[in-house]
Amino acid sequence: MGKKVKKELEPPPKDVFDPLAIESKKAETAVLMLQSPEEEILAKSCDAIYKFARKGDENKITLLGLGAVESLSRLISHEDKIVRRNATMVCGIMAAHGDVRRLMQKLDMMPSLIVLLAPEEEVVVHEFASLCLAYMANEYTNKARIFELNGLEPLIRLLSSPDPDVQKNCVECVYLLAQDFQSRRAVCEQNAIPPMLELLKSDYPVIQLLSLKALGSISSEAECRLALKENQALDHLLKILEVKELNDLHVEALLIIANCLEDVETIQLLQQSGGLKKILTFAETSPLPDVQRNAARAIAKSANNAENRKFFHEQEVEKTLVELLGSDNNGVKVAALQAISVLCENVASKDVFSKNGILQIIHLLTKDNADVREAAVFALANLTTGCPNNSGALIEANGIDALVNLLTDNREGVVANTCTVLINMAAQESLRLALQSNSIMQTLVATLQSTSNLVLRKVLLTVAAFGCDAEARAEFKNTDGLLHLVKLLSSNHDEVRRNACWAVAVLANDEETAAELYRLGALEVLQNMNLSTSSRSNFSELAENKMLDNNLSLKYNQKGHLSSSNLIKDGFYDHGQIKPGTQLPSLEDLSKQMLNQNRAVILVNTKFSEIITPSPPPAEEKLEPNLRRSPSSHSRSASREKGGRSVSSPVEDKHDLPSGRSPSQSRSGLKEKSSSKVKSKVKKEEEKMKEDDEAPPVTTQPEPVPQITQFFPPFDQELADYISEVTRTILPLPHPKEQVVALAQL
Repeated sequence: MGKKVKKELEPPPKDVFDPLAIESKKAETAVLMLQSPEEEILAKSCDAIYKFARKGDENKITLLGLGAVESLSRLISHEDKIVRRNATMVCGIMAAHGDVRRLMQKLDMMPSLIVLLAPEEEVVVHEFASLCLAYMANEYTNKARIFELNGLEPLIRLLSSPDPDVQKNCVECVYLLAQDFQSRRAVCEQNAIPPMLELLKSDYPVIQLLSLKALGSISSEAECRLALKENQALDHLLKILEVKELNDLHVEALLIIANCLEDVETIQLLQQSGGLKKILTFAETSPLPDVQRNAARAIAKSANNAENRKFFHEQEVEKTLVELLGSDNNGVKVAALQAISVLCENVASKDVFSKNGILQIIHLLTKDNADVREAAVFALANLTTGCPNNSGALIEANGIDALVNLLTDNREGVVANTCTVLINMAAQESLRLALQSNSIMQTLVATLQSTSNLVLRKVLLTVAAFGCDAEARAEFKNTDGLLHLVKLLSSNHDEVRRNACWAVAVLANDEETAAELYRLGALEVLQNMNLSTSSRSNFSELAENKMLDNNLSLKYNQKGHLSSSNLIKDGFYDHGQIKPGTQLPSLEDLSKQMLNQNRAVILVNTKFSEIITPSPPPAEEKLEPNLRRSPSSHSRSASREKGGRSVSSPVEDKHDLPSGRSPSQSRSGLKEKSSSKVKSKVKKEEEKMKEDDEAPPVTTQPEPVPQITQFFPPFDQELADYISEVTRTILPLPHPKEQVVALAQL
């Protein structure tokens, strides 16, 4: 045998770099290696960065600062599967940090991530790509971007993935996307409901919970509720409710059922299957507040159907809801109050709450939680609508103070609902008077200064409800309520302006209030409103007519005529035309004017005003002549100075009238008899004044006598006598024809 010769190794080519094994202990080096063109180095670097990023948020921030995200955004689209997989894993882990997500959004990584959901990709790639999208979907702009890129389709397809991590990430992403109304409809259109219902059978509670949350979001859409019914979703949900071990899923299951109960067909289906009874049982027995809350919501939704209200009443649901009002959880209280509000449409239920429930609701009016206060007063509004007994029960339960205090609440919904309760109570006079004793009008005046149109609309209606009483009108006027009311006539909000007109129409039911409204400029605003085609309404026309009908002097001045329903009373006067833009002066203002070139003011006044004078001074004191004149005689003199605008008194008329126009000659002796009392009274006053003038002066200084500032219009004795004679002789005649003839002859 020949000797073996050792084979020599061939030297490597000169242009090939010898392999180099490097052990790095710095993240900076690994990030730099992401720029390498070698797949093996890229894969190993991504793997090392993935392990580093998993250790905490501080490491994620470090990698972010080193520029790792920019490199990863390219590597997730790398042609090598291993590099692509490892880069995707790093992105899925790092997306848990908000700063990283913002940079990913800026780099527009969403299209590349959605491509990674393709069926040919590995399960691991599906897992971390969907995880990254689930993190990104927490921001609204990212949701819109995923929807634009048709990202829902691959996510819904992967709901049927055999990997539970992929299922969890995809259903979570669908749930987040379904919070936007556009995505909710797309979820139903792409047939996502069947796979999500299948996920309810998963062995993993987190997947079941996320599936229920996603179904709860889409169940707010009518089309989606129809799809849920077609896929027998209620059966799946009721099965979950039957399993006590799944009590952590009962909250979301009841929420979906409550949403589905907005459809009448679903309500009927649930009643036939015994589902309503199960819901009621959960409200009664569940120890979990969230379960009780959603059960009460489901009762409220289903109670929109009359048959269901009757069913719940037969099951004594009122007792259960009242018990829920004592819960420590505010959400349970609100849900129970909302259910009570709906059940009030059933008269029998309303009577039950009147006996057992109103007292508990009144106690909730003073709670710190605004949602509880609003729901409580809303329930009272429904309880008192069309039910006087419940309105009276509020008084018996000492609820007036709480209601009046709520008028100044910061929550506009609370104030609006409180006004509804007060309006319902104001329908009964006894309750109206009880509320007026608590300064209700003064509180309403303060609320009229609100900037909320909702509050103003309701408060104005409340003012109108209480303004039918004279005392309430006086209190409202004395607290400057009319000033704020007139301002609201010029509101830019149609309903506020309309309700303000209605309040004016009610408050202008007496002459004093109508005159004050006129002084504040209400008539001018209403007239301008009625000239506008956009602002005019039946309410504005009614308000203007009411103001004029209770101020006939003004109406005659404005219109030039009165209607057949207007009754002229004492104090009516015809001033004549006034300049546009000026207000009609009052009688008292006219009495203070000097004689001028204007025509005489014609006054109708048959009422002799009793003059209240101060106590007379001691006998030895003498008053100065100018202090002895009564206010009525002063007004009569002023009237005479103005050109004889009115007849002053029977004594003065005897001297002023021509001899041929004497009242005694133009009327029967019966007239003289009817006026003898007034004449004798005036004669006695003149004789007394004459005796005072003839009395000898005394040396003592007289004490000042306070002057009377009250104005008394001049008295028309002739007209008073005419009316007295007509009343006595003509009014008793049996036939209208005889009355007309006799009146014409007189």
